[in-house]
Amino acid sequence: MRIEQLGEGTPEIAVVAAVHGDEPCGVRAIERVLAESPAVERPVKFVVANEVALQQGVRYVEEDLNRAFPGDPDADTYERRLAADLAREVRDCTTLSLHSTQSYAEPFALVDTVDAVARSVCPYLPVSVLVETEAESDGRLIEYPHVVEVECGLQGSEEAVDNAVELIHSFLEATGALLDDEPVAGYDRDEVAVYRLGRPVPKNGADEYEVFAENFERVAAGEAFAAAEGNELVAEEPFYPVLMSPYGYENVFGYRGERVGVLDS
Repeated sequence: MRIEQLGEGTPEIAVVAAVHGDEPCGVRAIERVLAESPAVERPVKFVVANEVALQQGVRYVEEDLNRAFPGDPDADTYERRLAADLAREVRDCTTLSLHSTQSYAEPFALVDTVDAVARSVCPYLPVSVLVETEAESDGRLIEYPHVVEVECGLQGSEEAVDNAVELIHSFLEATGALLDDEPVAGYDRDEVAVYRLGRPVPKNGADEYEVFAENFERVAAGEAFAAAEGNELVAEEPFYPVLMSPYGYENVFGYRGERVGVLDS
């Protein structure tokens, strides 16, 4: 785990990248922001978490770090020990955790619950969607208070890197870290739509998968939304797909979600 800092003093703001080693956009964005060396009003901690997986270009080495929290310093696996170290580093910080996905090109945010931190930060980020994970966030960093996770864009794309830089700047503005910068809500949209993550959609061990539905667009009851080896999956009841893609996850297509409201900007 590598840690850099802007500003003097004990940071109460953190930006985390490389929780997954095959999602390098956050690391590249942090390097760009550090190279700019912006003047800060409040000190900021930048954390590159899973350096070993990052070097190998894999999601994780022994187990998924973002399912291993709170971790254990004496655990048998590297990621579970790392989870304990990372949890300690961000324990007292308002934290932005940078990710990328194979399911959706536009940035969106995720939180455990829509709390005061989510309401004070997310309207100032360049996102139009906020996902509340609740029961489906077991073992994830966003279970901790004051953590906002963002999917910056498509995994491996230059757009995800550019989006991550903008997300970092917006987050630092929202938390009062950037000197003389006032946060600006809106980003040419009227609201942030809030979805609640529901049950996962399991895969059945096939070799070929397809997804017909669009993430965050309503699937009607009776509508085919995916297929495995040509066999269609049909919705028994309406839902909104979240993080759904053919090959983004090994054992699930993604998640069923429901739209529960908006955050006004």
